[in-house]
Amino acid sequence: MEANADYTQDATVDFRGHPALSSKTGKWKACAFLVGYEAFERMAFYGVASNLVNYLTSQLHEDTVSSVRNVNNWSGSVWITPILGACIADSYLGRFWTFTLSSLIYVLGMTLLTVAVSLKSLRPTCSNGICKKASTSQIAFFYTALYTMAIGAGGTKPNISTLGADQFDDFNPNEKELKASFFNWWMFTSFLGAFIASLGLVYIQENLGWGLGYGIPTAGLMLSLLIFYIGTPIYRHKVRTTSTPARDLVRVPIAAFRNRKLQLPTDPSHLYEHNLQHYVSTGKRQFYHTPALRFLDKAAIKEDSAGSKRVPLTVTQVEGSKLIFGMALIWLVTLIPSTIWAQINTLFVKQGTTLDRNLGPHFRIPSASLGSFVTLSMLLSVPMYDRFFVPFMRQKTGHPRGITLLQRLGIGFSIQIIAIAIAYAVEVRRMHVISANHVAGPKDIVPMSIFWLMPQYVLIGIADVFNAIGLLEFFYDQSPEDMQSLGTTFFTSGIGVGNFLNSFLVTMVDKISGRGDKKSWIGDNLNDSHLDYYYGFLLVMSSINLVVFLWVSSRYIYKRESIRVKESLCVQMEGNPTLDASLSLQV
Repeated sequence: MEANADYTQDATVDFRGHPALSSKTGKWKACAFLVGYEAFERMAFYGVASNLVNYLTSQLHEDTVSSVRNVNNWSGSVWITPILGACIADSYLGRFWTFTLSSLIYVLGMTLLTVAVSLKSLRPTCSNGICKKASTSQIAFFYTALYTMAIGAGGTKPNISTLGADQFDDFNPNEKELKASFFNWWMFTSFLGAFIASLGLVYIQENLGWGLGYGIPTAGLMLSLLIFYIGTPIYRHKVRTTSTPARDLVRVPIAAFRNRKLQLPTDPSHLYEHNLQHYVSTGKRQFYHTPALRFLDKAAIKEDSAGSKRVPLTVTQVEGSKLIFGMALIWLVTLIPSTIWAQINTLFVKQGTTLDRNLGPHFRIPSASLGSFVTLSMLLSVPMYDRFFVPFMRQKTGHPRGITLLQRLGIGFSIQIIAIAIAYAVEVRRMHVISANHVAGPKDIVPMSIFWLMPQYVLIGIADVFNAIGLLEFFYDQSPEDMQSLGTTFFTSGIGVGNFLNSFLVTMVDKISGRGDKKSWIGDNLNDSHLDYYYGFLLVMSSINLVVFLWVSSRYIYKRESIRVKESLCVQMEGNPTLDASLSLQV
């Protein structure tokens, strides 16, 4: 056993497929090569997303509702396609190779996008203040570039963060402690890239040229990929233990339905399960029985009880499916918060264009640059959360994370409600200033500083330290080991669906509120609309959603799995700390 003391205990391997050496692979020294890519990728994404609504209206001359809808649809696609990328990674190529191929597609999309905004022939022209509409070929080229980028994101987003988390051995106490901070600092680098984009790139786009504003992050993305591949020899890789890990999501409900007339044993230990040695030898983790979704337990009724020769599914397979279904319920109540977040790059930006953006006699703040306060508040809040809040709460609660993952989400959702309430109040004031000064024209500047919008941006940034990081960690932590890439897509797809939902709401609200001679809540002329009504609508929805979240989270049962030390075959339970510790096993 001494000869193997330096190998990782979680069955990870190096690039050549050999058991990974703990001293020479993984940990933060490997993550250093990964976070560089994340920072540049976020800079590229937000360099496009932060100001896309302005590009569509000012350069392609789309109307407000169409531009908001198109931004939401594209952003939604960027966050939805990771479902496909995760399936490919978990079932076929693995995280490293799926990321590798997808990153090349991502760079291709950014390159095409830089070409689209740089060449005059690919943009509509203006003459004497009259601008032509974009031609079909111009629109087709631009959106082809955008959606090529979205396809590439599908394979990079779910795999780069999980590859980073794989660099820490859960069976090593020191590395497990390091991993507890991983997602906080991972998102810190993500926020850093977004901050540079919303503060610097947006200014370059509007003042020095769109081509330069897109070309810089494209070059940065290429450089980050080079850095990523330099670190290849020290990365750890999880070995797939099954070819189609997601198939149990189908098999378990079918088996449970087939056995629906059978009686469940009163003692869960009578359900079918492999012996402990099976999990030790295969490198998989065993899940222990939980009382949630008891109907699915019928899929694990033993053969002699069922009177059939069909081999039942194991408790571990059933519990893995329970986890996914339980996470799906949590996922549903994250959609409204994702819809609130979608306002940052759409209506908040358009709202800012109507306000006084002058900072001194010669400098005008780009409306999209106010998004930098979201990321700045995140950058300041993450170290405070990790270094002060967590240790303080850990002393109070005894929980290794300070607070549970769902408590973290609840705090974030509550802060977000305060943010949208402030957004509503600021918009009410903006409408009052418009009325008092009679500035209802579509290009009139409301005599009100754009910095009135700053509190809502800052609060959404603080909320995201709880929301975004909490969701990413929750879905990674609670996923079955073979489906952690797929589990991470709960996080990305929630944001994607939130964008689609916002697109749908904006379209429907515009159609319904603008019927007949009524004033639309979201019109081309925001100075003669009722955006305050829309924010009030979102406030009511998010408040109701918080109540539903509290009810769902109070019934969620965290996963209970074995944490093995191979040398002694000692098995410990990891999961909800409130569960009975007597259920731990030792052989």
